[in-house]
Amino acid sequence: ESQYPDSLDEVKHALDFAIKAHGQQLRQSGELYIVHPIAVASILADLHMDTPTIIAGLLHDTVEDTPVTLAGINLEFGQTVAKLVDGVSKLKHAKEKSRLERSTLSEVQAESLRKMFLAMVDDIRVIIIKLADRLHNMRTLQFLPEDRQKRMAQETLDIYAPLANRLGIWQLKWQLEDLSFRYLDGEAYHRIAQLVAEK
Repeated sequence: ESQYPDSLDEVKHALDFAIKAHGQQLRQSGELYIVHPIAVASILADLHMDTPTIIAGLLHDTVEDTPVTLAGINLEFGQTVAKLVDGVSKLKHAKEKSRLERSTLSEVQAESLRKMFLAMVDDIRVIIIKLADRLHNMRTLQFLPEDRQKRMAQETLDIYAPLANRLGIWQLKWQLEDLSFRYLDGEAYHRIAQLVAEK
């Protein structure tokens, strides 16, 4: 904060902006949607990311899910934040277009997707925001139907945890893996957790 005295004000401004943009939108858990971008920004802050990344975390779904435009974000928060938000949106669309069945995703396909993600971004902060987004979605996976839980868990194990590993962000890697195993093999997960607790 001493280096960037205005950063706290900027983040507060972005928070107010995101709250207004998302309004009364709800998540599948029934809670206000704004809880998700706040959680993503909090994960990014814990990683000691810079102010534009934290702001982009707060705004990462606004262009997709609200009347806010990329031009509006550029005007309000500058080109860097706008480019980060745009990058996260492009990754989402690229994944949706790939339409790969997660249950049959081979290591070659997974590696191809991971490489595509890395090639698509000219700023690695985009990937880090996406990883934070996925981590919070995994933390709240219990609100989705079981088939979607397993699909997202497998996708996380195949694509996102290895990306975190490749970037050397170990605290995200182990959390993503841990949450994935919990949904892919709940019995084994709880057995191992019990053994660890007993030790």
